[in-house]
Amino acid sequence: MEEQFESYRSHLQAMAYRMLGSLTEAEDAVQETWLRLYRSDKSEIENLGGWLTTVTSRICLDMLRSRKARREEFMDESLPENYANSEDRYNPEQEALLADSVGLALLVVLDRLNPAERMAFVLHDIFAVPFSEIAPIVGKSELATRKLASRARQKVRGKETHSQADLDRQRKLVDAFLAAAYAGDFDSLVAVLDPDVVLRDDRETDIRTETRGAFVLAKKVAGRAKAAQVALVDGCIGAIAAPGGKLLYVIQFTIKDGKITEVDLISNSARLEQLDLTILSV
Repeated sequence: MEEQFESYRSHLQAMAYRMLGSLTEAEDAVQETWLRLYRSDKSEIENLGGWLTTVTSRICLDMLRSRKARREEFMDESLPENYANSEDRYNPEQEALLADSVGLALLVVLDRLNPAERMAFVLHDIFAVPFSEIAPIVGKSELATRKLASRARQKVRGKETHSQADLDRQRKLVDAFLAAAYAGDFDSLVAVLDPDVVLRDDRETDIRTETRGAFVLAKKVAGRAKAAQVALVDGCIGAIAAPGGKLLYVIQFTIKDGKITEVDLISNSARLEQLDLTILSV
């Protein structure tokens, strides 16, 4: 049974990744599927592939619903001890390959779908699972499931505010900003900033303080971005500081004409809970 399960692992992981947008969470879902298979009555499983797809999908659906309810961020946390030595745990290179295969823009759009819409779209449009098999997973009639997929399809086709090219340009600029800040490279910082750029920072007081001007902002942040890493923030390229998996603050960027015109540093917990965050591979 373990050998049979391993023959489906790659397929299940690819499916779970598109549903969850996180390699670590996808692997958790696949691992939970294996545990359920191990505890199940094998004699009652007529179609192992179908059974595994259904169980993995339901696990992912529960994870999406839980995430939506708790406004979870995609953070790497300390791994449970029994997973620490597994060769199948987080692999940055594998994450990057998966992200490239799915497409960054599609992941952004999928994150805007509600859990049932995302499930119906991924299973039917990407993995060709019949609606008759998807309906029991999402707890809807077959007709209602078709409507879920149709709505998701419209959202996917209609949400083109940030194309892949837009996101690539944003990321290149934000990467340059973070690298220059990390290195304390004043001239490179000024080069990516609009002359009238404004920085808003809520870390010191409840009222956000403002810093205006490229030279003033560059002096303030030079050498002070060591913990920051690139992330999607509400569908745009931004950055987070989350040492050890603990979210300290989020940086949102406004970009116009190839320059950073606004930088918002957010640490207030109430505001952080309202943001949709996705960690991106390096």
